[in-house]
Amino acid sequence: MFPIFLKLEGRRCLVVGAGKVAEGKIRGLLDAGASVEVVAPFAVPQIQQWFGQGVLSWQQRVFEPRDLDHASIVIAATPSHEVNTQVFEEAQLRNVLCNSVDDPENCDFYYPAVVQRGDLQIAISTNGRSPALAQRLRQELEQQFGPEYETWLEELGVSRDQLFATNVDAEARRKLLHELAGREAFNNRNIMQRGRSN
Repeated sequence: MFPIFLKLEGRRCLVVGAGKVAEGKIRGLLDAGASVEVVAPFAVPQIQQWFGQGVLSWQQRVFEPRDLDHASIVIAATPSHEVNTQVFEEAQLRNVLCNSVDDPENCDFYYPAVVQRGDLQIAISTNGRSPALAQRLRQELEQQFGPEYETWLEELGVSRDQLFATNVDAEARRKLLHELAGREAFNNRNIMQRGRSN
């Protein structure tokens, strides 16, 4: 598997199915800024609400192969294995990447378990072999990487922008950026933060 983080903002992403499983997948796509189109005869209340708010589009019918036209990715999340397989096979013909939920054989990619702290994302994949293990590792990492990482990363981003705006030698800049992102710098920052709050 090739680990990758996709920029989906504004890209057309198709979700076939509109049950509770699809709802979770749609939420992730919306959080990424994707343009979500749902195809399903029926939808759970949350998806209906998003449709009513104009957050996504919903074709209230069964899947048709032409639904894949101009899609960046597709999620097959219906309760029917046959329909999900059809979506995957049609996506293969069009070179559209497909995730068929809970069916690793009919997936081009998997949803990872994700720890997110602002712009910091740590994604865990088991290649579809054990989502339960991925979830356990995610819980452990959430404890290890607390909310303070979000603000620290923002500070590191500001420091990086400032350094790139100067005429600092490239090697010296690289060394300084690694020092700023080091464990010692993080610990010192947290000690200072606690001192300010006391």
